Amino acid sequence: MSDFASAETSPFYERLVTLERAGTPFVLVTLVETLGSVPQDIGAKMLVTAAGLHTGTVGGGRVEAQALTLAQEMLAKKASAPRFVEWTLKGDAGMTCGGAVKFYLEPHPAGGAAWTIAIFGAGHIAQALISVLAPLPCRLLCFDNRADWLARLPQARNVTTTQVADLAAVIATLPEDTFVLCLTQGHKTDRPILQRALAERNFRFIGVIGSAAKSAVLRQELLAEGLAPAGVGGFHCPVGLDFGTNHPHEIALSIAAQLLTERDRLAAKGPALSSRGLSAPGPVNQL
Repeated sequence: MSDFASAETSPFYERLVTLERAGTPFVLVTLVETLGSVPQDIGAKMLVTAAGLHTGTVGGGRVEAQALTLAQEMLAKKASAPRFVEWTLKGDAGMTCGGAVKFYLEPHPAGGAAWTIAIFGAGHIAQALISVLAPLPCRLLCFDNRADWLARLPQARNVTTTQVADLAAVIATLPEDTFVLCLTQGHKTDRPILQRALAERNFRFIGVIGSAAKSAVLRQELLAEGLAPAGVGGFHCPVGLDFGTNHPHEIALSIAAQLLTERDRLAAKGPALSSRGLSAPGPVNQL
């Protein structure tokens, strides 16, 4: 690449990085294929935010406006999967040019991903789990009332830590599609979080660290508090797939494997599904 080409393209990518660092969701639109007479060359790019065109161009006119609209629709729906679209300029975009274009639209959700995982507790398993999950396209939120434990967590662009006294109160602030993990110091601190999550929200996945015995006690207590039987079945405890030992890093791997499995299963069946009524076995990982 010539020095001139580098100078021309670098501001575009600098703006892309600026959006990512600011946590601003955007779609990168790239012109990947052309046929016939078209207003822009292959490789042309633009960045689209919810407010509209941020920088760049893929040709202007109606075809660019159409790509802008599609990119903003993807942002509004919090789409995470990229898309290819092929349009003829005359038939699909109403332009007089006789050519055709193919665009690749790549969403970059806020925080690097649309998949939000809220982790309550910053202990040994959370430390190990965040190390496993941080390289993945997800947004990790970790809450604890202990500043010293939060300070030990791995630092990454998609990891946010928050010290909060009332952990259960955080439940009301989380997006509906969040995956929730209760990994606190024990049963007494897990249960208030779990109770509010089941009674007040409809999260896609709820997991609780612990043993089968802890799971039975939690379900009995939730029923005694008036939670409906269907709701009592709406969490995974023990959380994680059934492999490995009680070593924190092995438990972390089992939890990460279950999260990925559930993410893909729910995505295949549609966004309306949640963890309500689901119950899965897992390793005995009592803290």
